[in-house]
Amino acid sequence: MSQRHVVIAGGGPVGLWLAAELRLGGVPVTVMEQRTEIDARSKALTIHPRTLEVLAARGAHRPFLAEGLRIPTGHFASLDERLDFRDLDTPFPYTLALPQARTEELLERHALARGATIRRGHRVTGFTEQAGSVTVRVAGPRGAYETEADHLVGCDGTRSTVRTTAGIDFPGTPSTVLGWLGDVALDRPPRPGFSAAGPHGGLMVAPLPGGRFRLVGLSPDGLTTDWPGDLAFDELRHKVLAVTGDDFGMRDPSWLSRFGNATRLAAAYRRGRVLLAGDAAHQHFPAGGVGMNVGIQDAHNLGWKLAATLNGWAPDGLLDTYHTERHPVGAQLAEHSQAQTSLLATFTPEGLALRSLLSGMIADQPAFARALAERLTALAVRYPAADPAAHPLTGTRAPDLALTGADTGLFGLLRPDAYLLLDLTAGGTLGGLARPGLAVHAGPLDRPPAGWAGVRAALIRPDGHVAWATTRQDAAAAAVVAVVAD
Repeated sequence: MSQRHVVIAGGGPVGLWLAAELRLGGVPVTVMEQRTEIDARSKALTIHPRTLEVLAARGAHRPFLAEGLRIPTGHFASLDERLDFRDLDTPFPYTLALPQARTEELLERHALARGATIRRGHRVTGFTEQAGSVTVRVAGPRGAYETEADHLVGCDGTRSTVRTTAGIDFPGTPSTVLGWLGDVALDRPPRPGFSAAGPHGGLMVAPLPGGRFRLVGLSPDGLTTDWPGDLAFDELRHKVLAVTGDDFGMRDPSWLSRFGNATRLAAAYRRGRVLLAGDAAHQHFPAGGVGMNVGIQDAHNLGWKLAATLNGWAPDGLLDTYHTERHPVGAQLAEHSQAQTSLLATFTPEGLALRSLLSGMIADQPAFARALAERLTALAVRYPAADPAAHPLTGTRAPDLALTGADTGLFGLLRPDAYLLLDLTAGGTLGGLARPGLAVHAGPLDRPPAGWAGVRAALIRPDGHVAWATTRQDAAAAAVVAVVAD
């Protein structure tokens, strides 16, 4: 297949990460973003551990770590008992608090440095697909024009033009709950990690740069399908006072907004040469701060597969696995968000009792708390194995394995343009299998983590998930079979 380029509709975090991944795979890419500049109002504030691992797999994590606030706990439905991330098997056992506007600046810098073309003030208005290419229609500052691409990826939000034009259904449920938020200054800020819930509503307070704070909450009058109008500062003050009895000396609002719990999931993440990622593929209530993270992880799954397809080294049907792997993740996102919404939007004695019960289980049941934490952080994401007899590690996310003979963990060895074959035997006999699309590292594991003891060889995908593993003594023969199959 000739390599033209990929057009991405939408230059938010998802589109920017996808653009960088494609460029690292050697694919020309153009991002069409209708905004002329990055929106200063940051919808997302949280970067979760798995997303930090994704960034680290491309050496892009350091600027984020240098600026973000590390928070070693997270919450499920703002329950009183928080989830402890410090024991999770990751180099990043915390969430990173960083406004989305700054995240976009750093991701744009990363994409541009890899050679991506970003056209601001250009909006994808439609497309026509034909054999071998897609003709993308664009409205730009100097008028309408068309451009050809091998593939078009819609990262253009919940009202995606790409999804609508492709005729991909977006089924789900309408909004029945309205939350509210206000970015303000506080003269008497509460303690870090403050949250409160009771019969008059719920509230969370999160720090912002410059000594400001975000107040996010739900109130009983938000259980409605009617739009009450834009949020006013006096209304925000009244809602906070109702929950806590204190307005914390709030003043100088810079952003006031309402948001709903409409939940939808695209019926298909791929249709022909058109693909969807991020909010274009899934819409949900922003519970747990995971939306942007799931979108970046969509892009991480898609980027190497699309590049491998265009470069001619992809296994047959690889691009189809984008939908089969990420669509279930989108369904889980919807389920988890709806479950949290039901807890956040309960103000009855029975509902508050349920919150208390679940909070107590987080405190008293470590296995339950860890399972919630691994799901919230996306460390538990596992893709289905085609072979029912495959090793249990197949499809799991590989941790940052410590490898003898390497000056970095596994994440530092991952490449967007090649699988990584780990020869974990003492002899290191698999080096001869290296070829375009396949790198080899030889050396046993140093302190094998749970599930990795006895593994003699493993094939790691460019996105860090295990494609194949074996405990066989004849690891060389097993590896040859696996590599040829892939």
